[in-house]
Amino acid sequence: MNIVMLGHVDHGKTSITKALSGVWTDTHSEEVKRGITIKIGYADVNIYKCPKCEEPANFGTKEICEKCGSPAELVRKFSILDAPGHETLMTTAIAASSITDGALLVIAANEPCPQPQTLEHLMVLEVLGIKNIIVVQNKVDIVTPEKAKQNYEQIREFLKGTNAEDAPIIPMAANYGVNVDMLLKAIYDHIPVPKRNNKLPLRMFVARSFDVNKPGSELTKLVGAVVGGSIIQGELKRGDEIEIAPGIMVDEKRGVYDKLYTTVTEVRCGKENVDVAGPGGLLALSTLLDPSIAKSDGLVGQVVGKPGTLPDPVREVQIEYHLFERADMQMPMMQLNEAVVLSVGTAVAVGVVRGLKKGIADVILKRPIIAEKGNKVAISRRYGNRWRLSGYGIVR
Repeated sequence: MNIVMLGHVDHGKTSITKALSGVWTDTHSEEVKRGITIKIGYADVNIYKCPKCEEPANFGTKEICEKCGSPAELVRKFSILDAPGHETLMTTAIAASSITDGALLVIAANEPCPQPQTLEHLMVLEVLGIKNIIVVQNKVDIVTPEKAKQNYEQIREFLKGTNAEDAPIIPMAANYGVNVDMLLKAIYDHIPVPKRNNKLPLRMFVARSFDVNKPGSELTKLVGAVVGGSIIQGELKRGDEIEIAPGIMVDEKRGVYDKLYTTVTEVRCGKENVDVAGPGGLLALSTLLDPSIAKSDGLVGQVVGKPGTLPDPVREVQIEYHLFERADMQMPMMQLNEAVVLSVGTAVAVGVVRGLKKGIADVILKRPIIAEKGNKVAISRRYGNRWRLSGYGIVR
């Protein structure tokens, strides 16, 4: 199960991730190399329930209850999806919406609500149709009880008429681990495990890739490339043959790519090696690919499937687009020959608008991507000297 976390960087998202998962979001850690990455914002969380303690104190993240010392039962696993930076965060949320089962909306108790970014975050949840939402009112430890209550009432008023109108609001002091049990109980109660269809053809978005061999390793001890990401449909088994597309460029002049084919030698979910993996959460695949292909995220944006089941990469996509009304900028309507950046799954591609009609845009891309009918697309447009998230689209 995947849960997206939205909130201003100053609202303590990292502290919440730490409180839930027990690890800081260190992009250079060994955990990252095993597939838990915070570049697009992943951390795995286990929810345990103590059979002896009363609710909500019986919810925790340890195998042994920290309250009474009794063995606890594992009742849920999920991954937190986050991203550094406001624009990256919202772009990630849109592009990854197909694997998002719920949301944590983080709001700081020491600021009036709503802030401009909070408005935009709720807007993204609304347009994506995400209804399983929990609001985290963080930093209650640095305001008076009266101020916290006032902020709570502001949040309630802000949520009226939205998908989050009846969402639980959990007060937290994440730096001190206060009310972690209440948040875990809210996630357990309000974000159900979705039903997955593992019979569909395998599709996995590649979010990271690594060469895990240390410099100077002996040739006989080299291991193949590691790719990390999320399965959005179907299932994958250790020993499966897989296809990776668009693949690698084989003719730079003509821009020709060849798909890659390899064998999965190990499937890792969190800290566990598994025989079979399905949708939800992050996993890492050890393969027989040349590790040099995958170093420094060389395969990010690729799609994994079973051989012969992936569509051909495309350089032209037609999207039904919807532009946002953003509080921090006013952008004109889409223009012919305008440069745009499209994020589809984990692929990011620059393109040019070559056709427009009634909310439909034809975009020519500079490099091929895998884009299937129904895929959500995050649209960024140039505003001043920066690319800014401007809307979303659906591949036709």
